[in-house]
Amino acid sequence: MITVEDWALIRRLHLAEGESMRSIAARLGVSRNTVAKAVSADGPPAYVRAPQASGIKAVEPAVRALLKENPRMPATVLAERVGWAGSPAWFRENVARIRPEYAPADPADRISYEPGDQAQCDLWFPEVRIPVGEGKPRVLPVLVMVSSYSRFILARMIPSRMTGDLLAGMWELIGRLGAVPRRLIWDNETGIGRRNSYAAGVAAFAGVLATRILQVKPYDPESKGVVERANQFLETSFLPGRSFTSPEDFNAQLGLWLPRANARLVRRTGARPAELIIRDKAAMLGLPPVPPVTGFRTRVRLLRDYYVRMASNDYSVHPQAIGRFVEVTADLDTVTIALDGRCVGSHRRSWGTGLTITDPDHVEAAGALRKAFQNPAPAMDVSGLRDLADYDRAFGVVLDDGQVA
Repeated sequence: MITVEDWALIRRLHLAEGESMRSIAARLGVSRNTVAKAVSADGPPAYVRAPQASGIKAVEPAVRALLKENPRMPATVLAERVGWAGSPAWFRENVARIRPEYAPADPADRISYEPGDQAQCDLWFPEVRIPVGEGKPRVLPVLVMVSSYSRFILARMIPSRMTGDLLAGMWELIGRLGAVPRRLIWDNETGIGRRNSYAAGVAAFAGVLATRILQVKPYDPESKGVVERANQFLETSFLPGRSFTSPEDFNAQLGLWLPRANARLVRRTGARPAELIIRDKAAMLGLPPVPPVTGFRTRVRLLRDYYVRMASNDYSVHPQAIGRFVEVTADLDTVTIALDGRCVGSHRRSWGTGLTITDPDHVEAAGALRKAFQNPAPAMDVSGLRDLADYDRAFGVVLDDGQVA
């Protein structure tokens, strides 16, 4: 078989210069039939590989049967089930070719956002352990809220993903923003609820703010794509190269970085979030006249050990409240215990777990009460006291029966 270069030379010599096929064959050392075929061919010669039986053909029926039962079965599992021993890449390529016949398509629409309409919320878990005082360093959640129209980012590290902390974190971020989005978009976070069945306190929180908390359906990541990209932005632009000594240090560094992040030019909008947020806030709702109920509130009877439990930690209470019901409230920073409206315990909230937080004054007061209990005052000696009837007779007190005592 001649090369493309020989084919082009033969056609030039014969068709353009008029050289005979015999002469061309002698010059190139090929047969005259080869020269004749090159002259009569419609195109240059091409190498065509002889078709060979592919190994995928033998296992394709089994692959199709498995995809019919489970269209989303991974290619690695399919290869194991059908006993594939060839190239993994070749197998994945053929599975990708076959899968669309069984897996339904999931098209993603382009979503546009109106000013003030929504803010997307999510929890970001940075892969760094934060020191929390006496407890072991922990991976703590960061509540991220992004206004969908302006792409303005608000974020704060919180102690846990429990409902009270989520509501307290949202209220703090909304307070920083100075306006209330008409909708707050969440995924099916347990602390918010599941399938629009809200956790305790969530509906009341939304009612006070006059907003709606909407939980998106499963397998619908596009509905929260704005906040998901913000999480990735935090992961790649804020976190690298930083170290943190406490949750407060984390929030302080994050607070200094966010203004620069919100001043960046967003390619999707062609504008800076710090500029668009002005129009965004103008279309939002105003802050409520009274703050919503957030954090934790409970009422318990104080036991003899004068400690109450809040979020897996124990906090001391003044022992004078032993045996009485006390009101325990906690926000993101403090834990307060009150008896009939009077404070009997106030502590900085610990972000660790399984810790005991004690006020030395409570221990001192407990010691005094314990000493008084163990050493009671002596009983009054009444053996030398006169009978009260003697005084009645002395002063002529009239008894009920009319007699003078």
